Amino acid sequence: MAYFKDLRLEKGMYGVPGKSFTQVLEELDGSEHYRGTALEGLDAYQRQLKRFGIRVSGPGSDPVEKFFQCTSSAALFPEYVARAVRSGMEGADQLKDLVATVTTIDGVDYRSITAQGEDTKTLKPVAEGAQLPATTIRMNDGLVNLKKRGRMLVTSYEALRFQKLDLLTVTLRQIGAYIAAAQMQDAVKALIDGDGSKPGITFTAGTPDYSDFVELWGRLAPFQLNTVVAGTAAMEKLLQITEFKDAQAGMNFQGTGKLCTPLGAKLIHVPGMEDGKIIGLDKSCALELVQAGDVVTDYDKLIDRQLERAAISVTSGFARICEGAAQGISYTVSAG
Repeated sequence: MAYFKDLRLEKGMYGVPGKSFTQVLEELDGSEHYRGTALEGLDAYQRQLKRFGIRVSGPGSDPVEKFFQCTSSAALFPEYVARAVRSGMEGADQLKDLVATVTTIDGVDYRSITAQGEDTKTLKPVAEGAQLPATTIRMNDGLVNLKKRGRMLVTSYEALRFQKLDLLTVTLRQIGAYIAAAQMQDAVKALIDGDGSKPGITFTAGTPDYSDFVELWGRLAPFQLNTVVAGTAAMEKLLQITEFKDAQAGMNFQGTGKLCTPLGAKLIHVPGMEDGKIIGLDKSCALELVQAGDVVTDYDKLIDRQLERAAISVTSGFARICEGAAQGISYTVSAG
């Protein structure tokens, strides 16, 4: 078996419906064939980078022009851009603390499902011969709102050709971080205002103080209060709650930098979130992330070195899953 499979790489590999560039490569050059070799642990894309001797990270990373040594190696450049952006999204991603499941679709229209029935949150005893209570799962009437988030890469090949890939990766990761922050705002908005198919969550007036959290915990039952979401101003209020200043919570924050609430829920800071609102939820069943594909790049422009105004984007939306799995506290914002 050859050390590297000599694949013919081309633009069309990016346009296969329902498959990423790497998935197309894996079908042509499966990773299972490399078990027990020096290339074990690399995916098909990473093996192609090695085939052309392209180093994308570290002090010895290559200049951008290394991708354009031939037509085949140029076809690897859009996937490098997408992976760098995705890495930035994952590094800044807090959605994993809000989202119960991720659904990937091929289109831009999506209807979530909902469960309805008599007292769906409890299972009461049923007499012998009696019919079990029914839970009906049906498709929602409204469509989930999907939004495209992204950035335009405005530069030229001449400006980038001699720049190290490691440096370009830093910029692309920052673009990914911006996208992740925007998605977080969309997730919070879906909870507060509704997702297009379900209305927003219920907010109860509070101060807020410790008793408000105890009440919130009770309102969520039988769901668990394991995540609390707040904006900057609300965070400042929460950090002043006496019970939050307990020694164990302080040691956890000082030792790990991770915030927690007195009731054990994880505290998520969302800059730009609407003032006067705090959300508590059960992350295991409150929210669904809907993605229309993965990170999308203008692969034609990137391969042809026409980098001027090359778009990098992600299309996603959020759907509420279980009614009652998220509740809120609202409070009056002081003037001035």
